[in-house]
Amino acid sequence: MRRVMVRYTVRPDRADENVRYVQAVYAQLAAEQPAGLRYATFVLPDGVSFVHLASVEVADNPLPKLAAFQAFLAQIKDRCVEPPVTVELTEVGAYGFA
Repeated sequence: MRRVMVRYTVRPDRADENVRYVQAVYAQLAAEQPAGLRYATFVLPDGVSFVHLASVEVADNPLPKLAAFQAFLAQIKDRCVEPPVTVELTEVGAYGFA
């Protein structure tokens, strides 16, 4: 199982656009319901910083194969003032989380 956190900050004038891309990913996930993936996205109180949490329980991560996710990634660097940073997470403990 692989768990990651991705954090980045978008330009204020591109925050709504980023939200639309993220929502499109979740719409495709809801329609296709790929197995072995737990995924959540949060926006921080500043309205421009985003955190994505993913837990991939299968060998072949289904997320990068989604057309909506590919569209989300296509211009992410142009939307960002702080580019995405991915961090591997190691669980120490959890209660009722995903």
